[in-house]
Amino acid sequence: MSKRRASTRQARPSWVIARTDLRQLLQARDFWLPLSIVALLFFVIIPTFLLLILGSVKDANLANKLSDVVGSLPKDLQANVHGQKGPASASYALAVYLFAPLAIIVPLTVSSAVGAHTIVGERERGSGEFLAHSPATERQIYLGKLMASLIPGYFTAAMGFLLYSLVVNLIVGPKLGGWFFPTTNWWILMLWVLPPFIALALAVILAISARVSSAAAAQQASALATLPLIVIAYGVSSGTLFRGAGSAFAIGALAWCGAIFALWRASKAVSRERLLGMGAT
Repeated sequence: MSKRRASTRQARPSWVIARTDLRQLLQARDFWLPLSIVALLFFVIIPTFLLLILGSVKDANLANKLSDVVGSLPKDLQANVHGQKGPASASYALAVYLFAPLAIIVPLTVSSAVGAHTIVGERERGSGEFLAHSPATERQIYLGKLMASLIPGYFTAAMGFLLYSLVVNLIVGPKLGGWFFPTTNWWILMLWVLPPFIALALAVILAISARVSSAAAAQQASALATLPLIVIAYGVSSGTLFRGAGSAFAIGALAWCGAIFALWRASKAVSRERLLGMGAT
């Protein structure tokens, strides 16, 4: 019981810090509104537009060309494509496979934008001194900043996944005999592969944000640092759905190991001196 109370006391300062950052984020409409528009664009508007176009194809020659496109996919992938040849099978392939990278890239972008400002922003707002002299330990400060950056990314992923699932099932589902999405590999992607990739990117970004002296420098450095992760995430998300569940679980396990190690290393970058601006480079 005493250990549980101690862990609860340790978590309270971190949650207070995270809640404060999230409240400030909600008040900064010029920050979260463009990110929300980007998420809505890629999860809802573009998929709806493309799937409606594919579903409205009536021309026989164009339908045959769509069948040829599906036929050009890898044989393992073709075996999993459902629906009659033409618009139905092309819509299934587009919905299940070709939009998969967005599930990682969009939440990763949101968390990256928040994480780039979370520590260096304290110094620019003049609140870094207050945080540095607070009773919270350096680890609690780091955990609070980490939660404040993870929650928007995970929330974007959850809401985007829900909206995208509705779009796919409402537009493509009737052509395939009912609701079919999400598939098993999509569940694995969202619940097992996506979370560690966001955490891995944030570990890099928080370490950078603690070291640089301005939000602009943090954004530039984090963009360069996370670009390789975005490219890897693009390939992983596509590969996760193109292959079986076994490889997806293996990819996720490797990502979790990398994320845990990176988060542990990044926790050492947050110090009271850097919050005061004395340790920034």
